[in-house]
Amino acid sequence: MSLLVVGLSHRSAPVSVLERAALNADAQVKLVQDTVAAEPATEAAVLATCNRIELYADVDKFHAGVAELSTLLAQHSGVGLDELTPYLYVHYEDRAVHHLFSVACGLDSMVVGEGQILGQIKDSLARAQELHTAGRLLNDLFQQALRVGKRAHSETGIDRAGQSLVTFGLEQLAVGGAVEEWAAGRRALVIGAGSMSSLAAATLARAGVAEVVVANRTFERAERLARILTEGDDTAVSARAVPMAAVPDELTRADVVVSCTGATGLVLTAESVAQAVEGRTGGDAAGTADDGARASVGTAPSPATGTAGAAEENCPLDLAAVQGSTGFSVHGEAAVAGLDAATLEQHGAWVAGGAVDRRETARRSPEADAELITALAATAASVGRIPELRRPEPLAVIPRPAPALFLLDLAMPRDIDAAVHRLAGVRLVDIESLADASADAPMAADVDQVRRIVSDEVAAFGAAQRAAHITPTVVALRTMAADVVAGEIARLDGRLPGLDERQRGEIRQAVHRVVDKLLHAPTVRVKQLAAEPGGAGYADALRTLFDLDPETVAAVSRAVDSTDEKDRPA
Repeated sequence: MSLLVVGLSHRSAPVSVLERAALNADAQVKLVQDTVAAEPATEAAVLATCNRIELYADVDKFHAGVAELSTLLAQHSGVGLDELTPYLYVHYEDRAVHHLFSVACGLDSMVVGEGQILGQIKDSLARAQELHTAGRLLNDLFQQALRVGKRAHSETGIDRAGQSLVTFGLEQLAVGGAVEEWAAGRRALVIGAGSMSSLAAATLARAGVAEVVVANRTFERAERLARILTEGDDTAVSARAVPMAAVPDELTRADVVVSCTGATGLVLTAESVAQAVEGRTGGDAAGTADDGARASVGTAPSPATGTAGAAEENCPLDLAAVQGSTGFSVHGEAAVAGLDAATLEQHGAWVAGGAVDRRETARRSPEADAELITALAATAASVGRIPELRRPEPLAVIPRPAPALFLLDLAMPRDIDAAVHRLAGVRLVDIESLADASADAPMAADVDQVRRIVSDEVAAFGAAQRAAHITPTVVALRTMAADVVAGEIARLDGRLPGLDERQRGEIRQAVHRVVDKLLHAPTVRVKQLAAEPGGAGYADALRTLFDLDPETVAAVSRAVDSTDEKDRPA
């Protein structure tokens, strides 16, 4: 059997796809169960975080395993296989081990070096153990990944490069300033009471917020988190719990909102956030944002204010008919389409004669005007409209007001409507914007040291697995040798009945020593060879050379797995 992982993450897929493919707790359980029920797989575990979904399995066929795991991911995520496939990555055997160890060390995280992933790996293993879908391979793999991750954090300075997603998100809200200075005295609302929300609440408390309000669908969990924050030695802060129904009212009082729930739909809509901002500022957030957006695009000024001398006197066109047009001034509009040359020339003469800014016409010669009129006529004849004859005057960009409400959305799928980005007086940081910001984050020098640790640990894990693979064969060989010795001693007792007990003991020990010495060097050497890459074939050679019963080897293997399972910590 061989390790296979199929998955997608922020490195392979856009956030919009990750959001749609996100799995809730029930879907993860069903995915694991369906995976072990499929033919190629005997073990399975799911690692699902806010920016990755990975399915690990012990399979006996690579191509069949990839096809089956990909199909199962598509089925349970609800994203079509054709759409999902371009974003999937596949790792096999040592590469799969290397990938999980890198993930455990935080090398593959959105924020390099963050340590939250260790808790998520531990939860993934615990779920697989509870469902009895993790056998010897995945138990060994995930437990070793946890040890490798802890080693990386204890032996290197990766923590200096990394930080939690919560801290990184708060830094983005603070726009480069110190989080402690930005957070001091603010009121925070935390929606959710899971591990990520709890970390956010504790981080905000340590940063110096004046109050933390916790809202959760299960009110008791919100109360427990609020009590921990209030009574904690390093997080003593005014904290209280509220039901989810109180969130709209709390929004009008909060300065900072962090949301990370397991909801499948939006927790905060753009409308509810706009109402909250309007309720606390007395302004129209949506209207101000739209004004800002229009200003940044640069729409054309009205005919009355955008030109010098824009009177209709002597103009051959009906200006009133084109007043409502967008994107063009009255001086170059669809109304000229189909005009005869004489009328078009009159229009050009009226424009050149003073209906537009004199600064534009002063730089043109009569010949240039004639060429322009000819070009206008050709354009009108071919496309039915002409471009604007003058340049629009630049508009002053309307600045957005300073944020009155800061929102951090750490959920996948998202809790807060992305349309909130367009609201004035609001700053939203979500997984998508965090991914963009982290792309330019500097890497610490310690990352190279962590990579070396990962490479060494992958080699050691592979050697241990290959050595463990041959152990049942070696045990079966020694069991067969012991049975042969016992049979020969019994036959000797029948042929030499006059031997006393001391003599029988001497003979028995002598035969055992001979067998042990003959088997010692080959069994030690075969374990060493099996630990090397490609060493799995030595077990087959040993079984063939000594004509070992495959069922005996399998029985030993099952006994070893049973003992490991019983001794393994829960």
